[in-house]
Amino acid sequence: MSINLKNKKEIITKYGENDKDTGSTSVQIAMMSQKINELTEHLKINKKDFATKRGLLMMVGRRKRLLSYLKANSVAEYRELIKKLGIRG
Repeated sequence: MSINLKNKKEIITKYGENDKDTGSTSVQIAMMSQKINELTEHLKINKKDFATKRGLLMMVGRRKRLLSYLKANSVAEYRELIKKLGIRG
């Protein structure tokens, strides 16, 4: 269920400041969004996988906290990121 290396590098180059920027808030949010989408597809098929569901809910909570941190520090970057990811209606 992990993000493969190719997808991870694409996310880092798209959302990071440079190729080795893995710790910035926007890269972390983008990686979590990718993982959340994968887990959501998994749970559509395996409805009784409650351990994965718990992990998904914890990941959504962590992403929400990171988004609120980003919004508090840089509203412009926050708006740009949610538009790119398409996560808020």
